[in-house]
Amino acid sequence: MTGAAHEAPTEAPTVAATSAAALDRTSSLPGLASVRVVELGGEPAARTGRVLADLGAKVTRVSPAGRADPLAQRRAAWLAWTQAKTVTVLDDHDAAALAAGADLVLDTPHDPDSIVLDPTCAPDATWVRITPFGLDGPRSGWRASDLGVMAASGNMFPTGDPDRAPVRAVEPTSYGHVAGEAAFAALSALASGRRQIVDVSMQECVTIANMGGAGRFARSGARGRRIGARIGATREIWPSADGFVSFGIRGGASRAASMRIIASLVREAGIVEPLLEQDWAAWSAESATADDLAAIERAIGAYFATRSMRELYETAVATNLMLAPANTPRELLASPQLAARAFFTSTDEVSHLPHSIARIRTRSGSNRIAARDPSSSSPWAGVKILELGAGAAGPIASRYFAEHGATVLRIESRTRPDFLRAMAVGAKSPHGLEGSELYDALNCAKRDVTLNLKHPDAIALVRRLVVEWADAVAENFAPRAMASFGLDYESLAAIAPGLVMISACLNGQTGPHKDYPGFGGQGAALSGWNWITGWADREPLGPFGTITDSLAPRYVASALAAGLLHRRRTGDGVYIDVSQVECGVFALSPWVVDYCLDGSIATRDGNRSRLAAPHGAFPCADERVDGRTVADRWVAVACHCDAEWNVLAGIIGAADPAFATVAQRLARVDEVEQLVAAYTSTRSRDEVATTLQSVGVEAVPVSDFGDVFADAQLAHRGHFVSLVHPFLGPGSYERSGIRNSDADAGYWRAAPTLGQDNEWVLGDLLGLGTTEIERLKDAGALD
Repeated sequence: MTGAAHEAPTEAPTVAATSAAALDRTSSLPGLASVRVVELGGEPAARTGRVLADLGAKVTRVSPAGRADPLAQRRAAWLAWTQAKTVTVLDDHDAAALAAGADLVLDTPHDPDSIVLDPTCAPDATWVRITPFGLDGPRSGWRASDLGVMAASGNMFPTGDPDRAPVRAVEPTSYGHVAGEAAFAALSALASGRRQIVDVSMQECVTIANMGGAGRFARSGARGRRIGARIGATREIWPSADGFVSFGIRGGASRAASMRIIASLVREAGIVEPLLEQDWAAWSAESATADDLAAIERAIGAYFATRSMRELYETAVATNLMLAPANTPRELLASPQLAARAFFTSTDEVSHLPHSIARIRTRSGSNRIAARDPSSSSPWAGVKILELGAGAAGPIASRYFAEHGATVLRIESRTRPDFLRAMAVGAKSPHGLEGSELYDALNCAKRDVTLNLKHPDAIALVRRLVVEWADAVAENFAPRAMASFGLDYESLAAIAPGLVMISACLNGQTGPHKDYPGFGGQGAALSGWNWITGWADREPLGPFGTITDSLAPRYVASALAAGLLHRRRTGDGVYIDVSQVECGVFALSPWVVDYCLDGSIATRDGNRSRLAAPHGAFPCADERVDGRTVADRWVAVACHCDAEWNVLAGIIGAADPAFATVAQRLARVDEVEQLVAAYTSTRSRDEVATTLQSVGVEAVPVSDFGDVFADAQLAHRGHFVSLVHPFLGPGSYERSGIRNSDADAGYWRAAPTLGQDNEWVLGDLLGLGTTEIERLKDAGALD
């Protein structure tokens, strides 16, 4: 099979019914209606423009006169990313005139097929310039598509099977990450009040999707590794009767309930395995023996193998089992959850197009309008965000604001700690709850107060912070949690009508599956990312880092930025409901559109492309790094046109007319890949990349975390920030991919320890005296 593998066309999609009530919602904000955006670039810019358009900006896409629009190469991408925009065809002169009247210009200046203008043609506009490696630095001139960006980011190396090459998803993962981050960058530039050039590096955008993996290399020395369909010691992806499901064998407080449920289901099915009778709260997969894990896996695997994905998911929803099907567009279009939330919209050409990343409500009346601190150039200086929640997806979103000047205050609890902190306890860290390097990586530059939200006095303190201090509340609890505390939006808006609040849980705040519990592993399966990552002859995998945990926060940050700008311009309060799963599906819109157009379903097929050959990761010679031999070395190589192949063929000695056209190469792709591998396997990654980049062929070393940490391009951009954590000591903290020409950004401290800022919050912000603080401690309100 050549190119990306496809299932055969199926019958017309079966689509779940959508209620009329579910259609009554919007994603746009009137406060952004006056923002004029001109979009000039390739697909990364087009995706960014779509996010801004959905949030309320007026976006005009310019197609180049006299040549094909780079987005039009794939019809599904064109239909997905031109929605909610005006599209016009202009030459460079008229495009420059249009840009001169814009607030924002989005472009991809290193895309050879795009309109590329000098920003001086529109000096009053802010330019958001998206490139593979950034506008300057030693690799700034390198070519890289999604394949090369994923290779350079460190995310591709640990994705896949240990006996095969590192692998990317068949849909452009980096474009999904970049769209949310570049949209946040654009809105932040508007918030700064300064016209400027915003330099967005795609490599950096994806590098931080590794959950701090590259930064932690400084402490751990872990370069990353491919482990197939597993997470840690246990299997994560399992065959079902008609597909695959995601289910993690864990233990501990956050997974004990799920393990008890699966043990009961297996027992009821007549499968006997004594090891399933455990104290799951005390059990750990990491400390279990290999034989015990194998026995548990056999029993659970036997249960899954006899049931369909739909049957298993219905059981999961009914019982709160943390299990999810590896969905394709067929299941997505039939989802009652997505239908209830009216996630799909229809056009004249597409029956079901993913609609938006957010559901938004506005509320009139504000006693206090958040303004930027004029003494700082940071875009969000003076903005104060109160954060409640746990895990990765919520904290990553607010970290963007902390990096760009906002004060972010986390509310935590010692008795019910964030499960990322608890992971350190399970791993027997000598620092207990303060020993989580993952928590540290995701929460740098924030403040922290410990409150017992089960106590009414603690709730009263939170409500005071909302009324007297906060501009926004960001939370990622399950839907019922905030209401149980009396801290849901309706309760808070009654006392702070100008509040901006965002809720970002797995499935959103509404719909029949809103209370279904899950983490990033389930999100990756539900949204389709598992299905498109891996090899056609093996189980699906999903990109490293449980992608919805790293992808969704960028869209959450963009939506919150839009809400804050709307409030600043109108005084209105805003409530934003974001589903992490929907963010994942939104990023796969062309994949869904392809299914609507012809019933085909693209599936995982290694690194191959339907449009280019060669297109993959090829083996390289071992290297000496820091005095030792490092194996498992690869380089990503792609030829996107016949002219590039002619150049490559001359270098590798494969000038055969039988491979002259893309169609010919795709028909004999195995042979083409063997020719490339014969050349690369005797050379170092850097030698291959440098040689091919010098002649205009995309070639990028596949970097592990150690390579990323030592990357000269990232060093040039100041990607890593050196800070000292009170318990973990010196560490390297990763910045986003955004660099502003006239705005400061960065981190001022490592992640907070529990209650590190109690005195500041209780005394400085709330004005409580020593007697009152002691009373609250004695009463159990301070945790």
